Amino acid sequence: MLGIKIVQQNNVGLVTFLGKYSRQFESGLHFYIPFFERVKTVSLQSQPLALPVQTGITRDNASISIQVTLNYRITNAERYTFGNSNSIQSMAYQVSGTLRDIIGSMDLDEVLNSTDKINTKLMQNIGDLTNTYGVMIERVQIGDLTPSKGVSEAMENQITASKNKQATISEAQGNAEQIRLNTEAQNAAKIATAKADKQQTEIHADAAAYATKVQAEADQYRIEQLQAALAHVDQQYLNAQSIDALKAAGEQGNLIVVPNDSNADYGQLASFSKMLHKQDQ
Repeated sequence: MLGIKIVQQNNVGLVTFLGKYSRQFESGLHFYIPFFERVKTVSLQSQPLALPVQTGITRDNASISIQVTLNYRITNAERYTFGNSNSIQSMAYQVSGTLRDIIGSMDLDEVLNSTDKINTKLMQNIGDLTNTYGVMIERVQIGDLTPSKGVSEAMENQITASKNKQATISEAQGNAEQIRLNTEAQNAAKIATAKADKQQTEIHADAAAYATKVQAEADQYRIEQLQAALAHVDQQYLNAQSIDALKAAGEQGNLIVVPNDSNADYGQLASFSKMLHKQDQ
């Protein structure tokens, strides 16, 4: 009497005869001997596994918690089943230990900013080791990275201090820029005022020069006209003008004007002056 075993796609059947591994059934229809043989089905499909939260210490002594998920599949059903009492748990321990070693070789900032690098290193370090358990890790995903409470507070304080510093720098730069703009504006105003004063001075100077020029031209014109008039005056007119001048001078107190051609009469003029003076008294 034979037993019938149907192995599904992506599965294998491990046959043991009286408790000892005998052979392996691939997917499909198979026969075996009941009571003497047993068939255990093992899935070869890729399966996810979320590891417990891992805690590691970075190179700069910061404690950090890491969430890790991975995808694995069984590559050797015989080794997976008979080579280890719990291959999945052994694989998880191996992944956890390797991850802690990687974290311990990195600083906190590097850990927080290099999840891809951690994934790559982890895959490189555990690929051959997990084959020992008959499984292969296809993908590792680093999830949340959570520093300890003390580290988080220190990071928040550092971030706050950095923001305050940046705000102070920005404010100082803004004030410096405002001062620069004000200085430039004041300098521009001074330059404009100086240019205006200079222009006003030039205008006044030009006006004064022009007035002086006009006055000089007018004086020159009068002199020219006088000279032209005098050129046509005869001796009789000049004598008449001299007499009028003497008459006007004689009317002003004791002043006596004597023509050049009457020097001989100086003594008579003096006596005549005394007489006029007594008469006035």
